[in-house]
Amino acid sequence: MATAENSQHGASWVSVDDYQYPQGWLEPAQSDQRTRWCCEQLEEGGILYFKGIPFDFPDADREFLLSQKQSESNLHKNISYRPKQDVIRGLKSVSPEEMQRLQAIMRNYSAQVTQFLAQVLKPYAPHWSLDFASFRPEEEEGRDLSVHKRNDLLHVDAFPTRPTRGGRILRVFTNINPQHPRVWLTTDRFEALAKQYAEDAGLKKFAAQSFTPGKTSGGPLAAIKRAVGMKTPDHTPYDHFMLHFHDYLKENSDFQQNTPKIRTDFPPLSTWMVFTDSVPHAVLSGQYALEQTFIIPVRALIHPEKSPIGVLENLTGKPLGEGPLSQKAA
Repeated sequence: MATAENSQHGASWVSVDDYQYPQGWLEPAQSDQRTRWCCEQLEEGGILYFKGIPFDFPDADREFLLSQKQSESNLHKNISYRPKQDVIRGLKSVSPEEMQRLQAIMRNYSAQVTQFLAQVLKPYAPHWSLDFASFRPEEEEGRDLSVHKRNDLLHVDAFPTRPTRGGRILRVFTNINPQHPRVWLTTDRFEALAKQYAEDAGLKKFAAQSFTPGKTSGGPLAAIKRAVGMKTPDHTPYDHFMLHFHDYLKENSDFQQNTPKIRTDFPPLSTWMVFTDSVPHAVLSGQYALEQTFIIPVRALIHPEKSPIGVLENLTGKPLGEGPLSQKAA
């Protein structure tokens, strides 16, 4: 069914062996139990690992992606695909035919991953929000990036322009490199980090920001923008803290150097998923990966108290977003 702590690779993953493409769950009668188990493993801070690519992804599409290069624009670390708008960003100048081909590949990839997750993480499927997908064609090792953009520094994820208001960031990765692994570091889970570092990172200051569950935020300027029909990110105190915590961890040299680390080598043509808002991670090396993000609202979680917003609200005693405390107040 599952193999935990794959020591052969020095990995912290949990290997899901009883789901295979195209059959699906090998014991369909146990599928509801297994999908709940998968959700619980993720919420506990685990990485679910699947041998191979457990969804339809043609070899011809993979070969086409391996031929692509990243845009030199500083705005894009990766080639991104926005499935709700069916839009590609981050490409170098390509022919219309190449653009259409890449768009079709990313569209199919996003749809296939969504279908795959609907079978593996069934409790989340009615509630999640489909976010961006990306193709990561550059070698991660040795990239010349600013501190806050470096992937090789341990961090938890937060999105500056796409606040989750407490929703969890679930990401599915596939290493399409046919020869080389994608190498990660991970460390203590979010609860341990929050207890050790959140106060120093200014959690009390962020918790002191006014917040009313169910209402939009962002201050007078955001209110003016909304009044004239402009879209503006609606950040809660939770979103503001998580953005700051992302930067705080990357800037903290003592944390980066001295925290215990686990190295995980994800083999060529393998797939894994993880809540990247609670599993601190860094990418040491690897080239050519695909990724699809989903936002899972707190109401869909099996153990909302273990989510980052649940942990932070427990530390502060205050509602910080659409988390467990605001749900109790509703």
